[in-house]
Amino acid sequence: MKYQIGDSVVVTTGKSKGHQGVIVKILNKQDRVLVEGANKKIKHIKGREGDPGERVELDAPVHISNIAIVDAKTGKPSRVGYEIAKDGTKTRITRASGQPVVKATAKKAKAKKEPTETIKA
Repeated sequence: MKYQIGDSVVVTTGKSKGHQGVIVKILNKQDRVLVEGANKKIKHIKGREGDPGERVELDAPVHISNIAIVDAKTGKPSRVGYEIAKDGTKTRITRASGQPVVKATAKKAKAKKEPTETIKA
Protein backbone atom coordinates (compact mmCIF):
# COMPACT_ATOMS: atom_id res chain seq x y z
CA MET A 1 0.00 0.00 0.00
CA LYS A 2 1.31 3.43 -0.91
CA TYR A 3 0.00 5.09 2.26
CA GLN A 4 1.41 4.84 5.77
CA ILE A 5 0.20 5.85 9.21
CA GLY A 6 0.97 9.51 9.80
CA ASP A 7 0.65 10.64 6.15
CA SER A 8 -1.25 13.87 5.47
CA VAL A 9 -4.05 13.10 3.02
CA VAL A 10 -7.06 14.83 1.50
CA VAL A 11 -10.42 13.14 0.86
CA THR A 12 -11.27 13.44 -2.86
CA THR A 13 -14.88 12.17 -2.96
CA GLY A 14 -17.89 11.71 -0.72
CA LYS A 15 -19.48 13.88 1.93
CA SER A 16 -16.06 14.71 3.45
CA LYS A 17 -14.63 15.86 0.11
CA GLY A 18 -11.81 18.35 0.58
CA HIS A 19 -11.16 17.41 4.21
CA GLN A 20 -7.46 17.18 5.08
CA GLY A 21 -6.34 14.90 7.87
CA VAL A 22 -3.79 12.38 9.05
CA ILE A 23 -4.03 8.62 8.56
CA VAL A 24 -4.63 7.06 11.97
CA LYS A 25 -5.19 3.41 11.04
CA ILE A 26 -4.87 1.25 7.92
CA LEU A 27 -7.22 -1.67 7.23
CA ASN A 28 -5.32 -3.66 4.59
CA LYS A 29 -7.86 -6.43 4.01
CA GLN A 30 -10.65 -3.97 3.21
CA ASP A 31 -8.41 -1.46 1.35
CA ARG A 32 -9.56 1.29 3.70
CA VAL A 33 -7.90 3.88 5.93
CA LEU A 34 -9.10 5.81 8.95
CA VAL A 35 -8.54 9.55 8.42
CA GLU A 36 -8.70 11.75 11.49
CA GLY A 37 -11.83 13.92 11.41
CA ALA A 38 -13.20 12.60 8.10
CA ASN A 39 -16.34 10.54 7.36
CA LYS A 40 -18.04 11.11 10.72
CA LYS A 41 -20.76 8.65 11.75
CA ILE A 42 -23.06 8.67 14.77
CA LYS A 43 -23.36 5.54 16.89
CA HIS A 44 -26.30 5.20 19.27
CA ILE A 45 -25.52 3.47 22.56
CA LYS A 46 -28.38 2.00 24.55
CA GLY A 47 -28.72 2.97 28.21
CA ARG A 48 -28.32 0.31 30.86
CA GLU A 49 -29.30 0.16 34.52
CA GLY A 50 -29.55 3.85 35.27
CA ASP A 51 -26.99 4.98 32.71
CA PRO A 52 -28.64 7.11 30.03
CA GLY A 53 -28.20 6.26 26.39
CA GLU A 54 -25.94 8.46 24.30
CA ARG A 55 -24.90 9.33 20.78
CA VAL A 56 -21.18 9.04 20.01
CA GLU A 57 -19.59 10.56 16.91
CA LEU A 58 -16.97 8.25 15.36
CA ASP A 59 -14.63 8.39 12.35
CA ALA A 60 -15.53 5.72 9.79
CA PRO A 61 -12.98 4.25 7.34
CA VAL A 62 -12.55 5.71 3.85
CA HIS A 63 -11.62 3.61 0.79
CA ILE A 64 -8.04 4.23 -0.40
CA SER A 65 -9.25 5.17 -3.87
CA ASN A 66 -11.01 8.17 -2.33
CA ILE A 67 -7.93 9.79 -0.79
CA ALA A 68 -4.80 11.45 -2.16
CA ILE A 69 -1.59 12.44 -0.42
CA VAL A 70 -0.97 16.15 0.19
CA ASP A 71 2.06 17.55 -1.61
CA ALA A 72 4.27 19.34 0.94
CA LYS A 73 5.46 21.90 -1.63
CA THR A 74 2.13 22.97 -3.15
CA GLY A 75 -0.40 21.78 -0.54
CA LYS A 76 -2.51 20.15 -3.25
CA PRO A 77 -3.47 16.47 -3.73
CA SER A 78 -0.96 14.32 -5.58
CA ARG A 79 -0.35 10.72 -6.54
CA VAL A 80 2.41 8.69 -4.90
CA GLY A 81 5.40 7.34 -6.80
CA TYR A 82 8.65 5.66 -5.90
CA GLU A 83 12.26 6.60 -6.50
CA ILE A 84 15.11 4.14 -6.13
CA ALA A 85 18.48 5.63 -5.21
CA LYS A 86 21.80 4.27 -6.44
CA ASP A 87 22.43 2.62 -3.09
CA GLY A 88 19.16 0.66 -3.47
CA THR A 89 16.97 2.56 -1.00
CA LYS A 90 13.38 3.10 -2.08
CA THR A 91 11.66 6.37 -1.15
CA ARG A 92 8.12 7.59 -1.76
CA ILE A 93 7.73 10.79 -3.77
CA THR A 94 4.79 12.93 -4.83
CA ARG A 95 4.17 12.88 -8.58
CA ALA A 96 3.20 16.56 -8.75
CA SER A 97 6.49 18.03 -7.55
CA GLY A 98 8.84 15.06 -7.19
CA GLN A 99 9.47 15.89 -3.52
CA PRO A 100 9.79 13.08 -0.95
CA VAL A 101 6.66 12.35 1.09
CA VAL A 102 6.80 14.01 4.50
CA LYS A 103 4.90 12.41 7.36
CA ALA A 104 2.89 14.52 9.78
CA THR A 105 4.90 15.38 12.88
CA ALA A 106 2.04 15.18 15.36
CA LYS A 107 0.93 11.66 16.15
CA LYS A 108 -2.50 11.02 17.55
CA ALA A 109 -2.29 10.18 21.23
CA LYS A 110 -4.54 7.42 22.44
CA ALA A 111 -7.25 8.72 24.69
CA LYS A 112 -7.08 7.20 28.14
CA LYS A 113 -10.31 6.22 29.75
CA GLU A 114 -10.88 8.10 32.96
CA PRO A 115 -12.26 6.02 35.80
CA THR A 116 -15.87 6.76 36.55
CA GLU A 117 -16.74 7.75 40.06
CA THR A 118 -18.95 5.36 41.94
CA ILE A 119 -21.07 6.58 44.82
CA LYS A 120 -21.69 4.07 47.57
CA ALA A 121 -24.61 4.66 49.84
